[in-house]
Amino acid sequence: MLPTFRSAVRRRLRRWYRKSKRDLPWRRTSDPYAVWIAEMMLQQTQVNTVIPYYERFLRAFPTVESLARAPLQRVLRHWSGLGYYRRAVNLSRAARQIARRHGGKMPDGYEPLRALPGVGDYTAGAVLSIAFGQRYPAIDGNVRRVLGRLMKVESERDLRIITAALVPKSEPGEFNQALMELGATLCTPKNQRCRECPLDALCASGSRAGAMGARTTSKKQIVLEDMIWPLALVRHGSKILLHRRTGPGLLSGLWDLPGGQLSANRTEATALQPYFSALKIRPAQRSKIGEIRHAMTRWRIRAPVYLFDLDRKTAIDLPGARWRWISPSRIEEQATSAMTTKAVALFLRHEEASR
Repeated sequence: MLPTFRSAVRRRLRRWYRKSKRDLPWRRTSDPYAVWIAEMMLQQTQVNTVIPYYERFLRAFPTVESLARAPLQRVLRHWSGLGYYRRAVNLSRAARQIARRHGGKMPDGYEPLRALPGVGDYTAGAVLSIAFGQRYPAIDGNVRRVLGRLMKVESERDLRIITAALVPKSEPGEFNQALMELGATLCTPKNQRCRECPLDALCASGSRAGAMGARTTSKKQIVLEDMIWPLALVRHGSKILLHRRTGPGLLSGLWDLPGGQLSANRTEATALQPYFSALKIRPAQRSKIGEIRHAMTRWRIRAPVYLFDLDRKTAIDLPGARWRWISPSRIEEQATSAMTTKAVALFLRHEEASR
């Protein structure tokens, strides 16, 4: 890479970024903790979705110490609806590790950061460059796409070498954010706005280099699989039943309505029966009140919601601490998945319409 080319990329990109960057809350701080929280939330999640969660999360847990002291259920409750809940679990575990091993301060070295649960090469590079001003690349999907088009880079090895060479000693975090911003706003997977791009004149795939087809990058498209996930809304008096999930699954640790993926040998009507067998209860009435649609990782979910009414006079002994009764109006106080939140909202609308 010629020094003149490298200097031109840095100069043009920085000038454009300072003029055109979006005003995002995590760009108003250099606090390593706040930067780390933002980068964890932004993994596989849209910027506009993250903003309110980021602001609420920092109000609830303003420091590493406050996050380290918080029970996991409280952390999950503030994460509820953001998806990919393993990130919240990793944040909680990492905060405790920081408090125990680093005196409550975010580590400023690559190896200690990479040793934290959930912190990969990109997150470590982002925190080190943005919060600590260290010359590390931060290679996410946007950066891969921008440099893949700019310099016709194909191999991961070449990409890392080129990115490391491009990152300047002065304000490396700003440069990394500028590359990411370019990929998020102009050099997008589709409908690239090359004529507005500050690097168009330097780009091997830009508007001056040839046809539109040369500017596309190959990215394997995720094909969603259809899934049926029946949910049981069990009502006893004025309260409904929640079940805390355990195990290694995506929703582990959350309080959700009983239910799960429909197996091949069951119908919707019988799929929820094992829950009632475990609870040793017999519903007095069952009715389907509607369906919700939800997408999760690689699944497109159709979730029929069944309302089961229990006799008010029946005494029910729940089998352990993994079950609890709550008022539907207080669902937001629980650490629940977005699917359960949607189902309870459907129930509340059904009750309102039935009056």
